[in-house]
Amino acid sequence: MSWIEDRIADYYKWLHERTKVRTDETTGWSVVSTPFLGAYNDPLEIYMRREGDDIELSDDGVVFDNLSQLGVNVNRSLKRKEWVEYILRNYGVTIEDNELRTVATVDNFSQKKHSLLCAMLEISEMEVLAQNNVAAIFKDDVKSFFDKNDLVYTPQFIMKGSTGIEFTFDFQFAGRKKETVVKSFNTLNKINVPNFLFTWEDIKPVRQEQTGKEVNSLAIVNDLAVKLKPEYIKALEKYGCKYIPWSEKDSRETINYFKGLVA
Repeated sequence: MSWIEDRIADYYKWLHERTKVRTDETTGWSVVSTPFLGAYNDPLEIYMRREGDDIELSDDGVVFDNLSQLGVNVNRSLKRKEWVEYILRNYGVTIEDNELRTVATVDNFSQKKHSLLCAMLEISEMEVLAQNNVAAIFKDDVKSFFDKNDLVYTPQFIMKGSTGIEFTFDFQFAGRKKETVVKSFNTLNKINVPNFLFTWEDIKPVRQEQTGKEVNSLAIVNDLAVKLKPEYIKALEKYGCKYIPWSEKDSRETINYFKGLVA
């Protein structure tokens, strides 16, 4: 195997070792504890139960309960409410009494579980909006920056990787000989950085075979509120992922770089 395949195999092993399942035989509900962290840095858990051919999946309302305890009230902010609705539509997840839910079958269970987990992670990140120095959702700021500079891009780019799972990138730039998938990070941490690198490595060979183009990745990182940790930057660089600090977005070098993505 190549070094990339070795790293992906290590990532699968890491996921498997840190995923725990417990079942309540009385109710029929099982709880899957994942290695991904929520607003309180505790493992995100997915509740599931099989009813005939359907498999119900839920977060049991924990994501919104945690946000509420941190002072983030989604319903009091039109911008936050619209953003949550956008995330739910993107991942095919519904909300019932502040509980994130989806229904799967045996055939699409992996995709549905992945989509629910992604929605839980993205909504959990809204806790940073409780900080006074964060004025808007970062992804929306990045989109506005692209529009202001007349950059041509595809938002919410969806691509199926070699594992068969569909992944969503915030943006995609397509040039004649190359294309770049983009993820905007309001913060970098030990969960979202490896997840992004794995996602990119999974879709990269498939996309390159489909298009015949070189496929690159780009991380746009908000360094205005929180100082970037060197270990996360080194991880991005090690895997050949370019990163741009948000504080440098208006530099001539950065503007020229973005314009070159569609050349």
